[in-house]
Amino acid sequence: MSDRLLVSTKKGLFAFERNGDGWKLGPTAFLGENVSLTLPDKRDGGWYAALNLGHFGVKLKYSPDGGKTWEERSVPAYPEGETFASFDGKPPQPAKMKGFWALECQGGDKAGTLWAGTAPGGLFRSADGGQTWDLVRGLWDNPGRSKWFGGGTEVPALHSICVDPRDAKTVRVAVSCGGVWQSADDGQTWEVTGKGMKADYMPPGMQEEPSIQDPHQMVQCAAAPSRLWVQHHCGIFRSDDGGRTWEAIKDVKPSGFGFGVAVDPRDGDTAWFAPAIKDERRLPIDGKVVATRTRDGGKTFDVLSKGLPQENAYDLVYRHALAVDDTGDRLAMGSTTGGLWVSEDQGDHWQSLPARLPPVHAVRFA
Repeated sequence: MSDRLLVSTKKGLFAFERNGDGWKLGPTAFLGENVSLTLPDKRDGGWYAALNLGHFGVKLKYSPDGGKTWEERSVPAYPEGETFASFDGKPPQPAKMKGFWALECQGGDKAGTLWAGTAPGGLFRSADGGQTWDLVRGLWDNPGRSKWFGGGTEVPALHSICVDPRDAKTVRVAVSCGGVWQSADDGQTWEVTGKGMKADYMPPGMQEEPSIQDPHQMVQCAAAPSRLWVQHHCGIFRSDDGGRTWEAIKDVKPSGFGFGVAVDPRDGDTAWFAPAIKDERRLPIDGKVVATRTRDGGKTFDVLSKGLPQENAYDLVYRHALAVDDTGDRLAMGSTTGGLWVSEDQGDHWQSLPARLPPVHAVRFA
């Protein structure tokens, strides 16, 4: 069971450590700076932290010693002359790095091999721990990318990367708005695989087009990698065949809309979500913060509220701010108003951690 939790916030990185029956605040880093993502690399014990500093640009840091010291790493850069199309019909715009939206280990035992998802939709790979990066041309040059457009952002964002634990050459990614794509040859060639998804925000006749879907987050079960879950703008979807086809999960209460999703690493039938009111408002239903859980592949859902704010609560949970550890029992959830909660029993009970934090972008067990 993971005894350390990394919390990426608008004003710094906060590491919490297990302390008896509770948690205590441990090392902090980059206080006052916008930390968008953190990646603990189990292969060498190092931590990567992605920062987005506005006028001062995007940064990547690496700590070899659990946050005690940090080293500068490079940031993916789009080659000169690369462009991306604009959904509103404007001329193509120059492709410039606007931020890390996903950061994952490439797989295998070799430390330092990484994938990075970015806005405006580029996938990058590093073989040396972020010292250098290469744009994955097989996806960037795919003709289907011309249909991508921004969802909640002005540009497409590649936010989910799932490396198949059976074969590190098989990788699946999700893009908002660009659908689900996968490669079986280490990123050389790609195909879009969103059959069954439906985007009700599009005109009739286009709603089932795979390349314009808006998955908010995609996760893969470690023990059963053919089982994936997606929290989509238009509901929850499940795949039983490695993301090639998707089944819509019906009648989810209190809402099928949200951003975060986590799947039990031991049991692909068990998954958690952070529901909210859809579209413009994007708030908890009835001012109550809850998580939902299915243990039967989406046939039924439990509403989990014990220990979470149940009155006058207006916390939204971002796509990377809901996480489960390797045991499938311990969960963490952070919110846009700085709330941070941990459950030790799959969400049946939650405890608030002892800190008043800035808005939480992401949580990750280390």
